[in-house]
Amino acid sequence: MKRIIVKEEYCMGCRLCEVYCRLSHSISKDPVTALKNSAQAPLARTKVEIKKPVSISLRCQHCEEASCLYACLTGALRKEADGAVLVDENKCIGCWTCILVCPYGSIIQDKSNHKMVKCDMCGGKEPACVANCPNEALSLVEIPDLIPTESIEKVGAK
Repeated sequence: MKRIIVKEEYCMGCRLCEVYCRLSHSISKDPVTALKNSAQAPLARTKVEIKKPVSISLRCQHCEEASCLYACLTGALRKEADGAVLVDENKCIGCWTCILVCPYGSIIQDKSNHKMVKCDMCGGKEPACVANCPNEALSLVEIPDLIPTESIEKVGAK
């Protein structure tokens, strides 16, 4: 299973991961239309937390035992064979239960559509945040299935 690893020592807080995430989830894929027109502007599925001198890009960790998956009242969340936890927006009723149980605080309220949004790993292709990180603070790595969660950071450091 592949996961996005953050090397916070390289993150400079530029927020380009947020910009390219929004752009990749837009209908038009045109930067001006997608980011300037608030009626069509999608939410970023990642967010940058800046606490000087450290900044870090946060997103869904696609947990092995995803508490959001078990808390979802409608079954809108599902776990794929590759380990990614994805949302069916047609089933989401915006109850925000998933937000309450996420230990990473990485699920975002889309208040205009009354739905939740989260990282979807860009649908299996290289995630836009990873591809466009100018300082290579984000990387997509293969995580062996049986590796403990605490060791994931070490895998990303290789």
